[in-house]
Amino acid sequence: MKRIVILSVLAIFTLVVKAQNPITWTFTATKVADKTYEVHMKATIQTKWHLYSQTQPEDAIAIPTTFVLKNNPLFTLDGKIKEVGKLEKYTDKELGVSANQYSNTVDFVQKIKLKANVKTNFSGTVEYQTCDDEKCLPPKTVPFNIAIK
Repeated sequence: MKRIVILSVLAIFTLVVKAQNPITWTFTATKVADKTYEVHMKATIQTKWHLYSQTQPEDAIAIPTTFVLKNNPLFTLDGKIKEVGKLEKYTDKELGVSANQYSNTVDFVQKIKLKANVKTNFSGTVEYQTCDDEKCLPPKTVPFNIAIK
């Protein structure tokens, strides 16, 4: 009997934790040319949840996705972080606010150029907020460290 109770509690706890983490991040780097890499910071979004774009309309109340990159003297950033995904422009008529958001997946891509042929890391944090049609979760910060070989 104790086993059934413990397994039930663990199952419920797992569901609650999963419901509170609707975003899964994967971080990879791909060599695209000599000393040039694309760093991919991909968010997989659970059904009915949304992740907000880095840029928001003036009337938005959503917290935009923000990347803070650790300075690394071994490479330079080539442009800004680009968003690859289907951008949804949402308007809440009741609240009178708008948001730029993604569902399902979005890939944030930063191109970098190494100053020499060396192994290094691309690291930093991503802060984001996610909401469904009923509620928003508090902002969350996730650290990342991607090997550049």
